[in-house]
Amino acid sequence: MKTLAALILLTLSSTALAAEGSAEAGKIVFKKCTACHNAEQATNKVGPHLDGVVGRPAAALADYTNYSDAMKEEGAKGLTWDEATLATYLAGPKKMIPKTRMAFSGLKSEQDIADVIAYLKSVKAQ
Repeated sequence: MKTLAALILLTLSSTALAAEGSAEAGKIVFKKCTACHNAEQATNKVGPHLDGVVGRPAAALADYTNYSDAMKEEGAKGLTWDEATLATYLAGPKKMIPKTRMAFSGLKSEQDIADVIAYLKSVKAQ
């Protein structure tokens, strides 16, 4: 019985650790995003810059004018990029917002998603 309890505790601890993201690992995973997004500079590319995205309302950058109507609608409804919303979006942008312009199919690994979110939380534009 003690072995089972220890195994359950170890599994729960591992699951909790997997949910924790690494900003260093996230910076590497984020390289998949750099063709369209900046994170360390507040400069837009094909997509909006992601400096300060955690906590920001969707479609809220005044200097980015290429948001899809679908993204603008979600922003108007109150969508905010918190950790849970980002996790869902990063797993499948078109699943969450079917008519988004974002062509990326999504990150398949929950750890990669957690790492990218940790990275986005850590960066400050220069």
